This record gives sequence, structure tokens and C-alpha cells, in this order.
Amino acid sequence: MQSLIEIQQQLLPDLLVVMRKRYLILRQVMLSDMIGRRTLAASLDMTERVLRAETDFLKAQELLHIDAAGMRITEAGKRLMEKMEPFYKTMFGLSELEERIRKHFGLKQVVIVTGDADESPHTKRELGRAGCAVLSKAMQKDDVIAVTGGSTLAQVANQLTSHTPLKGNWFVPARGGLGESLDYQANTIVSTMAKRTGAQYRMLHVPDHLGEEAYTSLMQEPNVREIVEVIRKARIVIHGIGDAMVMARRRRVDAAVVDALKAEGALAESFGYYFDQGGAVVHKMLTVGLRIEDIMETEVVIAIAGGRSKGEAIAAVMRFGHDDVLVTDEAAALEIAAIIDKEEQTA
Repeated sequence: MQSLIEIQQQLLPDLLVVMRKRYLILRQVMLSDMIGRRTLAASLDMTERVLRAETDFLKAQELLHIDAAGMRITEAGKRLMEKMEPFYKTMFGLSELEERIRKHFGLKQVVIVTGDADESPHTKRELGRAGCAVLSKAMQKDDVIAVTGGSTLAQVANQLTSHTPLKGNWFVPARGGLGESLDYQANTIVSTMAKRTGAQYRMLHVPDHLGEEAYTSLMQEPNVREIVEVIRKARIVIHGIGDAMVMARRRRVDAAVVDALKAEGALAESFGYYFDQGGAVVHKMLTVGLRIEDIMETEVVIAIAGGRSKGEAIAAVMRFGHDDVLVTDEAAALEIAAIIDKEEQTA
């Protein structure tokens, strides 16, 4: 396939431009379920006149269905998209980018989806779909899967399915709730994952951020101690990654701690820990659930995060060195590649 693509790039470069345009149209329609022409044109930064010509062609090929309500992809279109995905990644350099990031951080696998989650909710949904595929492949019989909160992990939960009920598997929250939107809390996400796969789940009804006295008291409760022991034995951890300052604000961290985080060079936050540029832990929240030593012993650790703004944060957590799989988007991957370039130039 690689040699054929190289020949096409040299002899028929316009063909690849047209193919990419039509692929992106079909992908955006598929992610949107149903979408109007004006909305689609805006999301693809394309004029309505150009878009109309392309969608009319795709309709004639029975890849799109168009009516007064809008456009939706046909079953034939979905099958074509599935066949095109690996070809698209190779054709536009995403496979090469995946391999470069994988080798640089010593990961087992990197999966990159097109787009920028900062700009498009459809890209975040695609991150969820890709995360589902990775998690489904990793899961085994009677597994315990620990899951953190956040909007990206919620997308994973909403799209996770299983052809056979996972009756012996358990989904558990990696830590307590953030006090944010209920939809994005780990308890809600594990409940959704379990219900969509026929698995079981446990909840952890404690705040995410605790004082030392409250932490000590809670850890003496038999029910809390029991669920924490289950969480800390998880074979799989699936987690998001946040910008350190953004996450500090969401957790309503006091000003003194924020100043300390800045002074320590905190760039990223994940599973309650803050990391600097080199991947070192510079601050940890006192939280019930997974500890850093548990992450270091976990068999499969999957990170799912995207958006250009998170490039530095993702790179920082990858340098920590205990993730096995990274699922990200094109915008974040390009930022990570730029960081790698700078490192190699100064090495």
C-alpha cells in the first residue's frame, strides 16, 4: 500500500486532495448522525457551493442520504469509511506520526484520530470511539477496569458495547468525584460502561479532594476500604489528561497551592497527580482511590486525551513512563511532534 500511495502522490496529487476532501465529508456526517449543509460547510471550512457538488457526488454513489432534514451516511458509506481508515492514516502521514510518538515515549501503541478536540465535539466523540476499540481489545474475562472522570472518558462510556455480556468484569472509579457535572464523574462513567457491556460496577461515594483528617477517617470505614482495595487491584486503568492550571481551577485549589504548582512547573494533571515537563510528580492531591504506585504496577494503562491545547500536558504524562497506550487526536499529536523535534535539536 505504501508504494502505491507514493506513486499516487507523485503522479496524481490532485486525486489525493479530492479523496481527502470526500473522506472528511463522510467522516463528519458519520460523526454527526444527521447534519445540515450549512453546518457541515462551516465545520469543514468549505463553501456551500463546493460542498454541494461533493455531497451530490457522494449521494449518487449511495454513500450519503440527503433529504429536507439534512444528511446522514448510508450503511455503504459506513463500510467504506471502515475500509478507508488505515489507508487514510498512511496516505496523510498519521501512521508515521503514531509510530514516531510510540517509539519516542516507549509506548506499546499510539492511536491518532483526525481533527482537534478543542475545536470540534465530533473529534472528541471520535476519540471516544477509538478509546472504545482499544479498551475492548485489552479487556479479558473477569477483569477489573479502573476509570477516571472527564468529558473524553464520558464519550468512551457512551460508545462502549460488547457482543457478549461481560458478567465477570467490574468497572470501578479510579478515585472520588470532582464535584463537577454529574455526567463527567467517574461514578457515572463506570455505571454507563457496565450497563452498556453487561458488566458489573462499584461506586466510590467520596469527594475527590480531601483534607488529611477526612482522608484518615474515610479510610477507616470498612465499606470504603473494601472498594479501594478492589480499585487498587485493577488490571486496566483508563484515564484522561488535563492541563495542570485548568484542573487546579476545576478542583477549586486554594491560591497558595496554585502558586506552588506554578513555581514547580506543573504542566499536566492525571489521576490526581500533577506532572512537570519532564514527567516528574511535583504535587499530589490527597484522594481515596488509585495511588501513583498502583499505576506503576498496573498491567495495562490507557491514556485518552486530545486537543491542541493539551499537547504539552500529554507529553509530560507520557514522560512519566507508565502508560502503555495513548489515544489522541491529530492536533495534539502535531504539538507533541513539535516538542519531540525541539528535544532532538537540543540533544
